[in-house]
Amino acid sequence: MNETITRVDWQAWQDSWDRQQEWYMPDREERFRVMLDMVEALAGPEPMVLDLACGTGSITDRLLKRLPGARSTGIDLDPALLTLARGHFAGDERAAFVTADLTGTRWTDALPHRRYDAVLTATALHWLDAEPLRTLYGDIAGVLREGGVFLNADHMADVAAPRINEAVASFHTRRKERERVAGALDWAAWWGALADDPVLAEPARRRFALLGDPRDAAAGGGARDRPTETRWHLDTLRANGFAEARQAWCSPSDALVVGLR
Repeated sequence: MNETITRVDWQAWQDSWDRQQEWYMPDREERFRVMLDMVEALAGPEPMVLDLACGTGSITDRLLKRLPGARSTGIDLDPALLTLARGHFAGDERAAFVTADLTGTRWTDALPHRRYDAVLTATALHWLDAEPLRTLYGDIAGVLREGGVFLNADHMADVAAPRINEAVASFHTRRKERERVAGALDWAAWWGALADDPVLAEPARRRFALLGDPRDAAAGGGARDRPTETRWHLDTLRANGFAEARQAWCSPSDALVVGLR
């Protein structure tokens, strides 16, 4: 790592990412706590973990603090977020990061290990339409050892209660607006700050060219068939090689689903 890169305050960027994510999900840490409870219960205190669509390494960070004997492979396509992850974990031999497209047919070839005890992901797979996600769930089953566990914490809802869902959505919209007025950064503003950093501007530019510019309101639009119901995820896991699947936690807008090989 060259002298310029070492001047980045990696912890400050990790903290900034966490605050931005918590603006959307105030119960984010509770999701992580329950996720790691499930990991320890089902994979033991020293698991080999695949941090899927790892971003800045939020899951890996909490995993290694809670279970110091664990090892983690983070995989993502975003060059900016991977830059933050690699900088933050530089020198920690328990954490490795690889670049791959999870919608590709050969992404598992990039992994340094053939089998993992646990595959974890959070607030990432909702970007995928139903068919690519269905295929990915089958791929995940293929990299888990027999008895291994997959945990996905993401935006999932119970659509049977539309009035409750609408009221909660309105409540959180008002909360977010109050916090924005007080200085909270949303998704677009956070990426704007990253792009303005003289050291991180280049990986941000590469991210924008590859995946779109999050500062553009149209970026990431055009969703076609993105699953939103918890039941879809559970049924799809069972249909793609998982012996058991259940919900382990939920909030009004999110859920944590668990699949056991």
